[in-house]
Amino acid sequence: MEAIHHPDYDRTVNMPFVPAIKVKSGRFCGSPARPHCRSNHDHPHKRDQIQQYMVNDLEAQTRRAMDGIKQTLDASGASFKDVVHYFVFRARPRMGDIGRASAIIGSYFAPFNHKPTSTNVAVLELGEPEQLIEIQMFAVSIEEK
Repeated sequence: MEAIHHPDYDRTVNMPFVPAIKVKSGRFCGSPARPHCRSNHDHPHKRDQIQQYMVNDLEAQTRRAMDGIKQTLDASGASFKDVVHYFVFRARPRMGDIGRASAIIGSYFAPFNHKPTSTNVAVLELGEPEQLIEIQMFAVSIEEK
């Protein structure tokens, strides 16, 4: 297995996880993404870093999370066409949130004409008070021999 990091990964920050793990006999990429969760911030989170990235807008947070997932998939040699399942966790849900988030998420799969399985869950809270969404994706592709 190989740990996958974004190209601009800053090794001076303390991260309790890696964005993805590449399996040599194929590819399995599990990518949790918070809207702000790039590799370039400290853990535990510093409030000024969180507030810089975490706007109170579901659509903006969804796009930021999906862009982070795209970076992770790219770094592992995979793409959205390789995603087999994704989980969406939404905090403080409002009517219509599933549709708004799903439309944005679906736009990342549209170029591949691909619709993976998914799970959408409303939760009481996520990792940060400002966080409205967390997305986790799992991608698998078979390497050619």
